[in-house]
Amino acid sequence: MADTVLYEVSDGLATITLNRPEAMNALNIATKAALRDAAEAAAADGAVRAILLTAAGDRAFCVGQDLKEHIGLLHGDRQSGSGQTMSTVKEHYNPIVRALAGAPKPVVAAVNGVAAGAGFGFALAADHRIVADTASFTTSFAGVALTADSGVSWTLPRVVGPSRATDLLLFPRSITAQEAYELGIANRVVPAAELRAEAERTARALAQGPTLAYAALKESVAYGLTHSLTETLEKEDELQTRAGQSEDHAIAVQAFVNKEKPTYLGR
Repeated sequence: MADTVLYEVSDGLATITLNRPEAMNALNIATKAALRDAAEAAAADGAVRAILLTAAGDRAFCVGQDLKEHIGLLHGDRQSGSGQTMSTVKEHYNPIVRALAGAPKPVVAAVNGVAAGAGFGFALAADHRIVADTASFTTSFAGVALTADSGVSWTLPRVVGPSRATDLLLFPRSITAQEAYELGIANRVVPAAELRAEAERTARALAQGPTLAYAALKESVAYGLTHSLTETLEKEDELQTRAGQSEDHAIAVQAFVNKEKPTYLGR
């Protein structure tokens, strides 16, 4: 895995760190491929019970596509007529978002600075976003004559509503951490100096929680957004039956009766 993305697993927590602070964690090909591989590995690893997505430096979480590299690739496309540059959406962005949003475990994003374009999309793909008070968000796509990618056309309307999402996409602007909190983009805003510690505390607590129940909660909410009430009730029955048969449920009930704190096994 390229050193532009760092990957570490400790006590059930996979930490994925974008590591191009000198380029504001912009996404060149090597970084996109490494992030895709890390996200897919974390999502598939049964020993990983939570994922923390973060970034190096204090200026940017991720400013999206590395436009310096992108210009050269576009020039090559024009010379060859191949049109391969935009295949990055299918090859990189889509798998990254599917891995994060679809992971059967909680995903926490620690947004330390600017999150723009695909960087904004990756943050939105997380289940819980903890944001530094110095951070900001922008869609940026229209500003470079592009449409939304990295799942933003799916995630952003579900967070802020379709009308506001369309406005933010048509008129890209910087959204402060406080406004992001008011819009529901940020779940919590903390002082920048406390961000990493707070995000790690949250992610590690989730990694010690009832993993199967968390996975079912993610699945249930996603299902309910696109299905009828009757269908969703049937899905809840299916998922609750599965959760009720887990070891963690038995542990939780026994701990409640004994007035003890449960120690979950993630199964």
